[in-house]
Amino acid sequence: MSRMASVGAMSTFVSQPSPSEPAAEIGVIGGSGFYSFLDDVEEVDVDTPYGPPSDRIALGVLGGRRVAFIPRHGRDHRFPPHRIPYRANMWALRSLGVRQVVAPSAVGSLVAEHGPGTLVVPDQLVDRTSGRTQTFYDEGAAIHLSFADPYCPAGRRVAVASAREAGWEPVDGGTLVVIEGPRFSTRAESRWYAAQGWTLVGMTGHPEAVLARELALCYTPLCLVTDLDAGIEEGEGVTMEEVLRVFAANIDRLRVLVAELVQSLPATRDCACPNVLDGMKLPLELP
Repeated sequence: MSRMASVGAMSTFVSQPSPSEPAAEIGVIGGSGFYSFLDDVEEVDVDTPYGPPSDRIALGVLGGRRVAFIPRHGRDHRFPPHRIPYRANMWALRSLGVRQVVAPSAVGSLVAEHGPGTLVVPDQLVDRTSGRTQTFYDEGAAIHLSFADPYCPAGRRVAVASAREAGWEPVDGGTLVVIEGPRFSTRAESRWYAAQGWTLVGMTGHPEAVLARELALCYTPLCLVTDLDAGIEEGEGVTMEEVLRVFAANIDRLRVLVAELVQSLPATRDCACPNVLDGMKLPLELP
């Protein structure tokens, strides 16, 4: 689930840049509290074949890197996890020139040792959502992409190194199970997820990751644990108040980490992500 809080920000609205002039190279999807890490921020409206994205996209510069930021739930948090326009968000980022995506989110922990405030860079994903459109290729020829390793390996390595540089003690690896939401898990569900060996539970990491793969984008998750899930401890279970409190206590550190990661991502992608569509006849033209 996304347990991300939204924080308001002011910026300037401008029209969408020409597609011949890439506006950004790196995209960040997260709570709107991340606006403040960009310099010279301006906003663009982006139209997509899948409707409008969650909100106007903020463009700015960070350490010489051009960055596009989109608030996952909208700046007023109007989209619950199951209603986020995931396809529009990812399409819009690619149309602006983005090829690498950093995706911070707040999650629950399924293991007691990863308590609130822990940063995890997962390497696996389990989809337990229902009803979400999770592909761009729902017409024409079947496109079957490898998704055995759902995250960019290069991005993950840089994320772990950047986290250490920023003063975190990150957990390198783990499995994020994505549930439909917007409710939290029952104790029985939580215990079942943990019994499978899964590490984290969230609501927004899917279909973001697979849509990024279908657009040949690098996708790197940053998961901030805000609570132990309902089956891990007794008491009243997960509460929104707890989630918001832990997130607020860590937002400044998380912003520093995202800034460090954005500046450390490779200028030239040498992972497999750019070539995932090679040799395939696509039923649509990518931006």
